[in-house]
Amino acid sequence: MKLPKFIRENLLLKMTSLNALVILIRLIISFFITREITGIVTKGQYAQIGNFRNLIVQLTSLTSLGIFNGIVKYVAEHKKDEDQLQKLFSTATVFTVIGSILSFFALYFGADYFAEKYLGDPNDAYLIKITAVAIPFISIQRVFNGVINGLSQYKAFSKVELIAYLFSSALTLWFLYWKQFDGVIISIAMAPIIQVIVMLFIMIRVFKEYVQFHRLQWKAPLAKSLLAFTIMSFVSTILVQEIEVWIRNTIEYKLGADDAGIWTGLMAFSKNYMVFLNAIMTLYVLPKFAGIHHRAGFMNELGTIYKTLLPLFGAGMLLVYFLRYFLIDIQFKGDYSAMAPLFKWQLLGDFIRLGSVILASQFLAKKMVYNFIFTEVLSLALFYGFSVIFIKWYGVEGVTMAHFVRYIVYFAVVYVLILRYFKKQKNNNQNAEKV
Repeated sequence: MKLPKFIRENLLLKMTSLNALVILIRLIISFFITREITGIVTKGQYAQIGNFRNLIVQLTSLTSLGIFNGIVKYVAEHKKDEDQLQKLFSTATVFTVIGSILSFFALYFGADYFAEKYLGDPNDAYLIKITAVAIPFISIQRVFNGVINGLSQYKAFSKVELIAYLFSSALTLWFLYWKQFDGVIISIAMAPIIQVIVMLFIMIRVFKEYVQFHRLQWKAPLAKSLLAFTIMSFVSTILVQEIEVWIRNTIEYKLGADDAGIWTGLMAFSKNYMVFLNAIMTLYVLPKFAGIHHRAGFMNELGTIYKTLLPLFGAGMLLVYFLRYFLIDIQFKGDYSAMAPLFKWQLLGDFIRLGSVILASQFLAKKMVYNFIFTEVLSLALFYGFSVIFIKWYGVEGVTMAHFVRYIVYFAVVYVLILRYFKKQKNNNQNAEKV
């Protein structure tokens, strides 16, 4: 079936419509998977599964030393410059090998510590060691994803995401029925292996064309350029996941394991549709902003993105809000009805987050390291601080209220910093003309 003409002629709408279809399929499958998981594990164990997912997300950054956004940026800018691409991929090889080795040793030999921290029981150390074995695949998957996103291969990206998700879901169900809680953890750890296999099967010709593996060298000529992205990734990924774990543990300590499980379920739901934002960010927004160097062009593109995405996103969120009781009933087994009051604050926060993160992409596109770190740390500090305060007054709902408030502040601060950047750039250009 052909897409309508107005969609075919708008690249962002084409990406949005295709990703929306993939996300819809993912959501339907996720509902079934989550329902099966929550029917077998306790709310407390479900919270531990959330902690483990946080660990996996941290590993996606650590194993590649956080260069994903750097790969996206430089592939987008130098896709026709063969020599520059080989410098990029040689540097990426050095970074990922170092990151993978360090991550493997830390995880394997610190298995007892990580098992207690993320799974609540040092006896689960064998699950952490299984995860350590999968580390090379986590790093490879991250780098290859950066190449796909930098080339804006949105159709291939959607195909890889969907097929890998289908296989991973089947694996999750098989391990869940076989080993219950432990099985879910094993399936999450093995998911990157499936993703790499699917990615190579679908994209091997593209990788050979751009990466040219036979020309890779053990050199890092772009190390200095990529290190900026390493720092930004560690802040945005490691700290974000750690704060989420701290908040989940705070909920469990102050309110109980059931409330921690309720919040984990809400976060899982939110992350399912926020995958849509992540895909659009790396496939379209970051490569687009990387090629824009003037305020007028930036504001024009920002307006186009907002006019395209915000109404669609807003309509989808309204639908989710009005169907929240139905969605909770079909996604979760057991009593998760306490999640319903949390939706309004979570959805409002996610809507503002969409606008904020798109705007803040300029920090990544232009390597505005200090601005990026400042705003990320501010956002996380606000989230954790407000969560601790609001939990005392409103219980678990206070965490979602904190989520909403912190993104209002974050958006305002990012907007001011972006305006300051363009004002400073204009002054520099005027001074250069005078000279």
